[in-house]
Amino acid sequence: MPGYSARPPAIPTVVLDDAVTRITRWDFEPGAATGHHTHGLGYVVVPLTDCHFLIEDVEGSRRVTSKAGEAYRRDAGVEHNIINGGNQPMSFIEIEYK
Repeated sequence: MPGYSARPPAIPTVVLDDAVTRITRWDFEPGAATGHHTHGLGYVVVPLTDCHFLIEDVEGSRRVTSKAGEAYRRDAGVEHNIINGGNQPMSFIEIEYK
């Protein structure tokens, strides 16, 4: 497709996956994205770095900044694409509860 520029993928590394939780470290270069996805489980995110999120969802796109260590929780069913909207690499831990 002429003019199309795919975003580089964010890199997920599963740290733990047992009967209770799945813990994944996500690493993003600037501009990297998870790709559109739906969370089947509730989860907690703990930023390891300051994160400059560009979030694309059914409401459109918006920018959100989370400081390192500033945890937040979401319920199952969230649909979005997460993009590193900053100019530095960013990383966070995602803890899904089963």
